[in-house]
Amino acid sequence: MALIRLTGINRHYQMGSQLVRALDGIDVEIERNEYVAFVGSSGSGKSTFLNILGCLDRPTSGQYFLNGSHVEAMDHNELAEIRNREIGFIFQSFNLLPRANALGNVMQPLVYRRTGYRQRREMATEALRRVGLGDRMGHLPNELSGGQRQRVAIARALVTRPSIVLADEPTGNLDSHTSTEIMQLFDELHGEGQTLILVTHERDIARHCQRVIELQDGRIFRDRSMNAAEMH
Repeated sequence: MALIRLTGINRHYQMGSQLVRALDGIDVEIERNEYVAFVGSSGSGKSTFLNILGCLDRPTSGQYFLNGSHVEAMDHNELAEIRNREIGFIFQSFNLLPRANALGNVMQPLVYRRTGYRQRREMATEALRRVGLGDRMGHLPNELSGGQRQRVAIARALVTRPSIVLADEPTGNLDSHTSTEIMQLFDELHGEGQTLILVTHERDIARHCQRVIELQDGRIFRDRSMNAAEMH
């Protein structure tokens, strides 16, 4: 059974007198441990697609199954629950709590799970060590470089051991050297069995992935597997 299955997904909304078809009949399946990039220009539907995939928005019509759960039929509380259980988010702008240190930021998703303090601390420490920040756990975000902040964000996404990690333009705010380091980390995570889905407009970033799905005008324009010669 596919980890993710979307069938006939539409997301339409009204803008004044105009009907905007942000997503227009999306059919896609993603298996466990796939490493997928969704690419496309601004307005292609990438952000809308990510919001639906991440259970942050609902489709106008169609069906979405995530790890066997029928997502689009869920109420607000059930969506929050599945987000917390199944999905790790990584954002372009890091979205870290400015007054919490690295450890506190990574512990945050476990608070929503009502995990005990000692276990939260152990799990967050392990996640930070995993991304190479074992010596930066007490630092506040403004005491860290951009690459280190993104590593904290990755540790926070991993700490709940989610089924999928969704990364929205994960290198968008980073220089090319730091971007390369972050993508090497993603490559390692995929090698360890993590299902990774990236949304990016950068072809160089997409070339790390085994599969590239191109969106255009709210539809899947191209869906192809990358061969070794095409990948980084």
